[in-house]
Amino acid sequence: MQDNFHSDDPIEKKFRELGNRAEGVIVAYLMGHDPDPKAFMTNAVSLIEGGADILEIGIPFSDPVADGPVIQAAGTRALSAGATPRKIIDTIGELSSQFTTPIVILTYYNPILAMGVEQFMRNASDNGVNGIVVPDLPMEEGDMFRNTTLKHNIDRILLAAPNTSEKRLVGIVEKSKGFVYLVSLYGVTGPRDILSPQALETVKKVKSLAKGTIPVSAGFGISRPEHVSSLLGAGADGAIVGSALVRTVAEHLGDPREAPYYLKKTITELKEASKQRD
Repeated sequence: MQDNFHSDDPIEKKFRELGNRAEGVIVAYLMGHDPDPKAFMTNAVSLIEGGADILEIGIPFSDPVADGPVIQAAGTRALSAGATPRKIIDTIGELSSQFTTPIVILTYYNPILAMGVEQFMRNASDNGVNGIVVPDLPMEEGDMFRNTTLKHNIDRILLAAPNTSEKRLVGIVEKSKGFVYLVSLYGVTGPRDILSPQALETVKKVKSLAKGTIPVSAGFGISRPEHVSSLLGAGADGAIVGSALVRTVAEHLGDPREAPYYLKKTITELKEASKQRD
């Protein structure tokens, strides 16, 4: 099926380009400034060089309701290292000046309000942020917020889950820009051994509702190449990898210089799996 995503949008352009090559998009997540700004920068570069198509960067918050233990721990490490939204956005500016990889930030609404929505979006846009995910701001309350993001050319990416009603899914598809972000239903984020059939059914359902107007990406605890193949086989346009990468950072806190090698290796394997589409 020929998807008609908007080609002028950096995120949707990436989906279009890869889709035309029968490739899926790999979205790689890291917590900003985990375990410290310098190590984070090196890790982020290793993911881009390893083949990540889009980089998703978390801004740590003291009460992260949607995060699993792996990402919560990363947020705590980043906050201990002095991370603030402003500092992380400045680092994103360094990354975006070196690489063309689209960058999405994931943050809770509180840090945005603390800076002021207009100021936050202007700052993010000036530093090369292309999209934003705010897990605790419901679609129904986000119209003014969405208008501000659009004004600054930042895509408001909405979350959908397997238990989201069809009526609500239609709204999410209409109001999302960049891509629709599918999350697993049961609890919080975290790596899984196998993908549930329900995850694949959700992908099929949302893809049919989207009718090719917006890409659909899924983050269901993806940690293995076969997870990527399954999701893309079910019709997803992209796979989001988070906890598996953040866990790699955590496993090498004793010698952070080793983390980039393993991050790059993981993302390269997942990226390869995204190319094996029928």
